Amino acid sequence: MNLTLRQLRYIVSVAETGSIAGAARQCRIAQSSILAALDLADNEMGARLFDRRPSRGVSPTPAGERFLSSARRLLNAEAEFERTMDRHNHVTPPILRIGCFEPFGALFMPELLQRFTEGANIAVELYEGEQPQLLSWLEASIVDAIVTYDIGAGLPDDAVPLARVPAHVLMHVNDPMANQGAVHLADLVNSPFVLLDLPQTSAYLLTLFDIAGKRPRIAFKTRSYDAVRAAVACGFGFSILNMRPVGRGSPDSVMLVRRPLVDNLPVPTIMIADRYGTAKPAFLRRLSLLAKSFFEEIGPNAF
Repeated sequence: MNLTLRQLRYIVSVAETGSIAGAARQCRIAQSSILAALDLADNEMGARLFDRRPSRGVSPTPAGERFLSSARRLLNAEAEFERTMDRHNHVTPPILRIGCFEPFGALFMPELLQRFTEGANIAVELYEGEQPQLLSWLEASIVDAIVTYDIGAGLPDDAVPLARVPAHVLMHVNDPMANQGAVHLADLVNSPFVLLDLPQTSAYLLTLFDIAGKRPRIAFKTRSYDAVRAAVACGFGFSILNMRPVGRGSPDSVMLVRRPLVDNLPVPTIMIADRYGTAKPAFLRRLSLLAKSFFEEIGPNAF
């Protein structure tokens, strides 16, 4: 077969994202490279791997499902081989590829990664995505490690906890409750809600209101953390979030205030994870230690 491992990753990405454009964004390449890999695979298999539907994306054919199953096994074997070899490599790679839960990209990742790269000639590629994407990137060795919440399943058993991040309320500075030191969920349920609408995150946030016995009316929902902040600043309503901005990159508007919640709520934990297990290379051990130190220095009052 004339397909390269890189081209196999492109094809698997098409299946994961459901579109050629989505695969191009995920793999950070031109759509023409994705199309070339698909055409080559079709010719090699003697059958179309995907049904391509204008404006509705793509879906695997039966031949495509068989191809994808074999491709994933091969890519997993390659990833395991690389992990085994990296155990004996004490050199930090010239490019650090890190995945993170999408909002973290603006909230604290540059501050954290600047500490890791300081004084070294290391470039950073930051992949921001939802948790299912992060796990697939990690499994395929597209990224070296991921930083995300412990919400949902799939994180490796040896993922390292970095910080517990309790939920808090984000509200407009002129909200009547903005002058309170802390807020009860029950006092919020009759106000319009701005929802961070990411997979797993939205379900977690809405479930918190079950403690108050009522869910608020969703007045604005978005997949963007920054859009949540903008919507609250513009008066659409309040929001419930976990992580706050850290450092210099993404401060809140003067139109926003954050207040703790009095309720006894489940507290998610920020984790750093990789697929190396006990074969973790030295640079990832150093990154994990630095990340723990980073959050210890910030302290719980910052988030």
